[in-house]
Amino acid sequence: MNAPISLDSLSEIDTQSHRLREIPYNYTSFSDREIVIRLLGVKAWEILEQLRSVRRTGRSARMLFEVLGDIWVVERNPYLQDDLLDNPTRREALIQALWHRLGEVEKRISGDFAEQVSDLLAAARIAVESFANNFQTVSQLRKHAKKVFSKFTHADNIAFDGMSRVAHVTDATDWRIEYPFVVLKPDTEAEIPNLVRACIELGLTIVPRGGGTGYTGGAIPMVAMLR
Repeated sequence: MNAPISLDSLSEIDTQSHRLREIPYNYTSFSDREIVIRLLGVKAWEILEQLRSVRRTGRSARMLFEVLGDIWVVERNPYLQDDLLDNPTRREALIQALWHRLGEVEKRISGDFAEQVSDLLAAARIAVESFANNFQTVSQLRKHAKKVFSKFTHADNIAFDGMSRVAHVTDATDWRIEYPFVVLKPDTEAEIPNLVRACIELGLTIVPRGGGTGYTGGAIPMVAMLR
């Protein structure tokens, strides 16, 4: 399995700027650099570094970091994901707030570094759009997966909730990889073959668990939407 981004890009020796933590709501051990690269790409981080070197960061940078912080805290917290999936009004308010901040950043574009800031803004817009669209994608996939799995096991054995997903991120992962999409808890061994076939048909990768025994080894999803 492959990690969602090149590990080489994260393995360089940190400089002082790499260790800065200006992105709000980041309760993980990811550095700002790692978050920016995951959400916006390597080029965006290089631009931020360039702007810092000439002291061209300020209010616009803070608003950009606020946008990244809002996206990041939701991406790394299944409970917030469930809350926003269940509350369209709250979800829309958050998304509109993200777009509003980016609009304010755009109003401040001027001077010698306008092109670099515009590139950052373009990357941020793509990130916000992806963030917004992902809710509908996840909701539709959950409904479809539950319909398929329900043919072979009781609906209560199909868990998309935050508690189940968090409980199955173990083995000292530090939450640095990905969360499972769904947790299946079949009642009997006889249900497993059909559930496995259903996972394959849905395009879901299976990470087996040993019922807390540890017999199956690690259980760490390596890419987003890995089940």
